[in-house]
Amino acid sequence: MIQPIKTYTVEEAKRSLERYCVYQDRCHQEVRKKLLEMRMIPDAIDVIIGHLIEHNFLNEERFAKAFVRGKFNHKSWGKQRIVRELKIRKISDYLIKIGLKEISEETYLEVFDTLSRKRIQQLSSEKDRCKKRKKLSDYLLYRGWEGDLVYQKAKELVP
Repeated sequence: MIQPIKTYTVEEAKRSLERYCVYQDRCHQEVRKKLLEMRMIPDAIDVIIGHLIEHNFLNEERFAKAFVRGKFNHKSWGKQRIVRELKIRKISDYLIKIGLKEISEETYLEVFDTLSRKRIQQLSSEKDRCKKRKKLSDYLLYRGWEGDLVYQKAKELVP
């Protein structure tokens, strides 16, 4: 049997999206996508997003800061990967800069060093120096660390 499509009033959608935003910081794009999935009309989407911003459920600066902290602290992503992911979510360059201030330069380099050394340990079975250096570099570049840091570290760890 085919289930009827659930419809929402503007008030129901507001409450639903308030819960959605309270659970985890969201960007405007995620909220808009959720509202489209709920089959809300464009005028209602604008009203609901306005309500969420006005009542501080939706704040892209807070989202950018939380995103940067989370991806850096839990996934050990470099700044380039973080910036790329934020741009995909249509976060402005200004807010990206503010978000990146959540990472101190000292901590950034410490995490990079720890991650590099951990990865080089995992590659201990690789005997070919060039392959080992390439595997380390590819791994770090994929995670969004800057090329100059990566190649410098690869030369340091795989002499």
